[in-house]
Amino acid sequence: MRKYKIKMNSIHQLMMIVSLMVLGMGCTNNFEEVNTNPRVLTEDFLRANPSSLELAFGQAQYFSINGLHWRFQIAQNLFSDLWCQYYATTAVNFDSDRYTQVGRWTDLAWGSFYGSAAPQIKLVEDLTAEAGEDVLNAVAKIWRVYAYHRMIDYWGPVPYTGFGNLNLEVAYTTEEDAYTDFFETLDEAVEVLETNSEAKVFPGGDRIYSGDAGKWLKFANSLRLRLAMRIRFAEESLAKTEAEKAVADGVIESNEDNAFVTTDANNLNPLATITNWGEFRMSATMESILKGYDDPRTPVFFSPAKAGDSDADADDSPYEGLLNGQIKEDLEKKVMDKSQNDIHSDVGPAFLPLNKGGTNPPIGVLRASEVAFLRAEGALKGWNMGGSSAKELYEKGIALSLEEWDVSKADYAGSAAVPAPYETGAAAVTDIPVAYEETGTEERRLEQIITQKWLALYPNGWEAWAELRRTGYPKQYARSFSANPDVAKDKIMRRMVYPASERTTNADAVNDAIVTLSGGDKNSTKLWWDKKPEP
Repeated sequence: MRKYKIKMNSIHQLMMIVSLMVLGMGCTNNFEEVNTNPRVLTEDFLRANPSSLELAFGQAQYFSINGLHWRFQIAQNLFSDLWCQYYATTAVNFDSDRYTQVGRWTDLAWGSFYGSAAPQIKLVEDLTAEAGEDVLNAVAKIWRVYAYHRMIDYWGPVPYTGFGNLNLEVAYTTEEDAYTDFFETLDEAVEVLETNSEAKVFPGGDRIYSGDAGKWLKFANSLRLRLAMRIRFAEESLAKTEAEKAVADGVIESNEDNAFVTTDANNLNPLATITNWGEFRMSATMESILKGYDDPRTPVFFSPAKAGDSDADADDSPYEGLLNGQIKEDLEKKVMDKSQNDIHSDVGPAFLPLNKGGTNPPIGVLRASEVAFLRAEGALKGWNMGGSSAKELYEKGIALSLEEWDVSKADYAGSAAVPAPYETGAAAVTDIPVAYEETGTEERRLEQIITQKWLALYPNGWEAWAELRRTGYPKQYARSFSANPDVAKDKIMRRMVYPASERTTNADAVNDAIVTLSGGDKNSTKLWWDKKPEP
């Protein structure tokens, strides 16, 4: 009898089988009769229970984006969401908005990926390869690239190609080597999907495209475009080649092909839970941009402040943002007997808890609007982005985002409006208009593209923070205070430092990785692709 062995690759992976059995994904619960030896899945079992791999793939998707509320909070909301300035924290003892990378949150974020997501990604990829399921394996590879690029873009070198080496210590893969592997892996997957675009893959477990291989092909090409643009300031020639290849092979162009991880009663959008804890609100940078543009997405992105227009700006708008990096004493203050939560805007109605009118929306992974802005940036550089100009693609990105959120505003893309001060006495965060400046400098047009992209990415702070570091946009207000001696209040956090747990269990590998970092294991150290000079 042929057996498929799940390789228990590190101490983190010991959690894999348990998580597969106890975490339902709304797809199937057929792990109740798994073999008494949890490390062995027989061929008979897989034939009799084909949805078992579908379940594992669905869980890998949900875990990779930190769908579970506490994973999302400690991995994204308390770090990148604040550092890209979508939100500012109102919790007195949350130091990450003051540029302190809290160690226990870091350990949990790292362990969440390597203890849950990474083992399941490998499980699905290994088993589909051993079974000769080339199309399933191609989709598993695509998801592996997606999941690991997020980790690489957070930390820099991480365990990647060495994950699963049957040792407790795992070498770290450098950023450059990882990106090389990403592009090669996507080549392999795309080649398979191009001849199997009508196939169904993991139809009972795929939480993004319900098994539509044709849409996975577009996703793979769009992911290639994202990765290509990520490295354009480090390896422009390679970036151009990969970006043009992606567009030529067919990327996401319609909201119908957007990649979202579905949610349900058991697997909520994490914002629907954590916003109920009252620990963050709209940032001042977000208020400046949305208010100045009179952006029609404002009421879907955020809710009116409970206290209404109580800010010093007296602009009659109830949408109020908080300057990032508030010291504890200021967060404890009440204004007009109102708390900081009362006088600043919470997330939009759809993201609120279900008992407060929320709709539990799906979780964004990669959207048509982002792809349009990626293409606009490529066209700005003169790359072949499908025959459209940078202006056309910029305006397409705006139109797709407004369509996605089901809002409209006549000639928004042609508006001369510019960001506004978030309060009386403050300056606007920038002076760029919505309307594309065809005669403006390349740098100014890049700022326009990325500022609108930042809006279109909302609430994906993970990706928005990467783009902020890569381009320097959108411009931000300086924080009120930074407690980090390596990152001033008017600078950008450049990376996450490694968790203490890795220094204990994988010390040699961590030390070897740190040597490859140009500035050491600091929040101020730029990643390999972060090569654009600061203004």
